[in-house]
Amino acid sequence: MFISQKTYLQHPTKIISLVPSISELLYDLNLQTETIAITKFCVHPVTWHKTKEKVGGTKNLSIKKIIDLAPDLIICNKEENVKEQIEEISKLFPVYLSDVDSYESALQMIIDVGKITKRKMEAESIVNKIENAFKNELSTITQHKTVAYLIWKDPYMTIGSGTFINDMLQKIGLINIYNKETRYPQITIENLQHANPDVILLSSEPYPFKEKHITAFKKLFERTKILLADGEMFSWYGSRMLLIPEYFKKLLLEIEKNDN
Repeated sequence: MFISQKTYLQHPTKIISLVPSISELLYDLNLQTETIAITKFCVHPVTWHKTKEKVGGTKNLSIKKIIDLAPDLIICNKEENVKEQIEEISKLFPVYLSDVDSYESALQMIIDVGKITKRKMEAESIVNKIENAFKNELSTITQHKTVAYLIWKDPYMTIGSGTFINDMLQKIGLINIYNKETRYPQITIENLQHANPDVILLSSEPYPFKEKHITAFKKLFERTKILLADGEMFSWYGSRMLLIPEYFKKLLLEIEKNDN
């Protein structure tokens, strides 16, 4: 949705993306020339990360740099960017605010971005491929294990309802034990031990959980499978969703393998 009263050009040629997963989508929509700047966390594609102008971090934007670039479209996200900063730049430039909390809303975002950037056919093609990949690769999922998906340490944080990650867990038949909680609740090890999930997934982002954390968790959870999760595959809505079904299949095999 647009939150700016500034006139939106029917064919924007100076786009700034403030969302890593959407920057990757813009690349796959063949908007290499039109996209003039991204954030320092927009690491895909690597060529853009190396060559495109950076306007700060997703939550620490350089407003001055954005003003100097004079974009005719800024794409941001309700969750990933800071409300006050988005409100400030929306007074100056046309701003499209995405709000993705599910598989369906992610597909709608892709269509919306395709429309406003004059890449409607390309966006529809990506959505069709995503739908087919999820249908063909994940249609026979029979997994029904309980899971806790950790995104932060000190304090430990997990994901609750109303999040894209929670919806992705449901897609592969994993039951989030914190599904009734707020979007990103803080938890304790004691709370997690009491909940006693079948699986604990330690995400690679935003906190970079590593193998050493698996070792530490295994000492505290004897029966629970502890695995690293690719945070990009669980949280990057956009064209990266084309890769998600194959990754999920491998992850489920790893879960089953640990049962033996």
